[in-house]
Amino acid sequence: MKLTTIPQRLAADSFVIDEDESHITVDQELCRSTGTDKVLIAVCPAGVYQERDGQLTVDYAGCLECGTCFAVAAPGAIQWHYPRGGYGVNYREG
Repeated sequence: MKLTTIPQRLAADSFVIDEDESHITVDQELCRSTGTDKVLIAVCPAGVYQERDGQLTVDYAGCLECGTCFAVAAPGAIQWHYPRGGYGVNYREG
């Protein structure tokens, strides 16, 4: 059996991006004051969290919907929900 790499597996998935509505919202002040911003940058497997000009940015289009950010964030620091119907990541076995 030939093993596939993570990038190969992700390439088999399809992403339908909701350009009108992000499924992740960030409370900048709470993230900064609790250190959640640094944690999110470190743990997100998709790397959607970055720091730019002192602000935590979210590239929600690349989100894998794993919920890691919601699990590690300080209460109230982020609001996360699954994307609206028809949007988000569609996992396929390659």
